[in-house]
Amino acid sequence: MKRFLLLSAALLCLGSFASAQQRAAADLPEYTFTTVKAAPITSIKNQASSGTCWSFSAISFLESEAIRLCNIQDEAKYPDFSEFYVVSSSYKERAEKFIRLDGKLGFSAGSGCGDVMDVVKNHGIVPNAEMTGMNYGTSLPQQAEMDAVLLAYVEAVAKTRGKLSTAWKRGFDAVVDEYLGKAPETFVVDGKTYTPASYRDAMKINADDYVELTSFTHHPFYTWFALEVCDNWRGSQSYNVPIDELMAVLDNALENGYTVCWGADVSHTGFTRGGLAILVDVDATQAQAGSDQEHWVGKEEGKPNPKPITIIEAEPTQESRQIEFDNKTMTDDHGMHIYGIAKDQNGKKYYMVKNSWGETGAYKGLWYATEAFVKAQTLDITVHKSALTKDLKKRLNVK
Repeated sequence: MKRFLLLSAALLCLGSFASAQQRAAADLPEYTFTTVKAAPITSIKNQASSGTCWSFSAISFLESEAIRLCNIQDEAKYPDFSEFYVVSSSYKERAEKFIRLDGKLGFSAGSGCGDVMDVVKNHGIVPNAEMTGMNYGTSLPQQAEMDAVLLAYVEAVAKTRGKLSTAWKRGFDAVVDEYLGKAPETFVVDGKTYTPASYRDAMKINADDYVELTSFTHHPFYTWFALEVCDNWRGSQSYNVPIDELMAVLDNALENGYTVCWGADVSHTGFTRGGLAILVDVDATQAQAGSDQEHWVGKEEGKPNPKPITIIEAEPTQESRQIEFDNKTMTDDHGMHIYGIAKDQNGKKYYMVKNSWGETGAYKGLWYATEAFVKAQTLDITVHKSALTKDLKKRLNVK
């Protein structure tokens, strides 16, 4: 299907009238993707009006891990884990740290994959049917009110001088439970009773088996550090590797049937709302098309330019990544789940990405991201240790 409504506006920053966009439909390419390799994924979810992409992406990743580890062949038996069980535990633990630090900690809906791994390790997993997180009267997440209430609560407690009451933590937990639902202590799946911890173990999920990788030069390569972004409130540690090695791990994982939890910046012009992620070099792309006016109306009035638009991608480097990170033009915008590799009609490689915005866009909730986009916009990835390349396994002493 045509990408003109997305690419002409989002990639060329043209801001033209809809009629001009329609006239240019034939100028833009049609994308046809062929899957090269893809691991199983569960159904598309919708985080709606909540800043919980980190939980949706990591839970989707762990669902695919459970499918792989338990060798689940029947799609009808694919697991559906609760994102908001994780969110609830995370909020409660962040509140304690916020108070301990006298309010000097970011307290918002955002977080990261490392947070999910800690919750799973310490508390377990529950099925979504046991805790949907919608205990406040809507069918999809609408959490602005809850987030405002929780922030006001912890800020008020943090301002307390002297001994804190014995009630504040119970009160905070009760508010979270009222909005998201109370976490179950036990539940039944397929006739068997589980606790969150025993269900996690039955799904063969061991949080210690996962490694988070990043790639920046303000820390030495082949060392661990906590990525300096506000959402990393736990201080989760990432292993710092050159970007080409990180990409090699990504490819190695996907080619061997693993999937990857992906923290990325999606504010780049080339991340369209229709399912494409392309690292567009806006200046170069627009230059080859001529002026904005020439493209849409031609050099002569009423004569559109018949020249097709060729999208030119930028070439990311280790240095360009660092500049973007230091300048705050690459931030931890969004968490997603990379599960495969595809090629377009010209043989160009793309990564297959599961998003958490519902069945939206041209590919019903899936995105296709170019190598250049992923290389440039990745903050971190999380993979099973068995998916690491041979060299990194040796460095990390992974067996």
